[in-house]
Amino acid sequence: MNLQGRTLFITGASRGIGLAIAKRAAADGANIVVAAKTAEPNPKLPGTIYSAAEAIRAAGGQALPLQVDIREEEGVLAAVAQAVLTFGGIDILVNNASAIGLGDTEHTPMKRYDLMNGINARGTYLCTQAVLPELKKSAAAGRNAHVLNMSPPLSMKTHWFAPHTAYTMAKYGMSMCTLGHAGEFRPYGIAVNSLWPRTAIATAALQMIPGVDLGACRKPEILADAAYLILTSDAKDPNNTGNFHIDDTLLAAHGQTDLERYSVTPGTRQFVPDFFVD
Repeated sequence: MNLQGRTLFITGASRGIGLAIAKRAAADGANIVVAAKTAEPNPKLPGTIYSAAEAIRAAGGQALPLQVDIREEEGVLAAVAQAVLTFGGIDILVNNASAIGLGDTEHTPMKRYDLMNGINARGTYLCTQAVLPELKKSAAAGRNAHVLNMSPPLSMKTHWFAPHTAYTMAKYGMSMCTLGHAGEFRPYGIAVNSLWPRTAIATAALQMIPGVDLGACRKPEILADAAYLILTSDAKDPNNTGNFHIDDTLLAAHGQTDLERYSVTPGTRQFVPDFFVD
């Protein structure tokens, strides 16, 4: 099974992990809806929906760049409608867009709290709701419908909350969507899963967090390859829905244990660990 001819609606696909997943799918000849906010170049965060579309086409896929703020319902619904008009439907939703803020309660303004929860938890729910009618059609047509949330396993332990309660709530909101929607959509044959990295991933956004050694991280391609395994699995198999996958564990389960090519710095043995992995 591959992704040839499938249509993926990927949020936050203008750069980083979202773009890496898009390019991996494009290599099969997939159609990619690049649903992201950045339409004008930003010197601090390189990549726009248009540069992403060019990269996707160069990788072998078709691309539809759409400027979307996933906090705005009308904009999301319009993007879904445009995607269906262009490609005839949607088979896969990747909820990748996310906002981060690592402050404690005293130093997290409500504006940042609202941003994180609006994009991470609410945005994931909204996009899933908006795309669901198309996913039902895809599943009924035997096109292997999937939802993939880029969110961590649910680990209700104090040490994952105490340093940044607001951020943890927002990311776990995405994961609760996985838990609930996997059960809710199972009768339709739509698989819903989460994917999360064991190590920090070298992205432009990570560069904005002080003190992170990008040389001790892995490349976004490790998540792209792990996501590909999920999105090409049989969505109607009950074992393939409701999972909280960790990238290297999933790759190892498929016989891929040499992860050297994903290292930013060749030969690295001590990586920066990501949050939420016990």
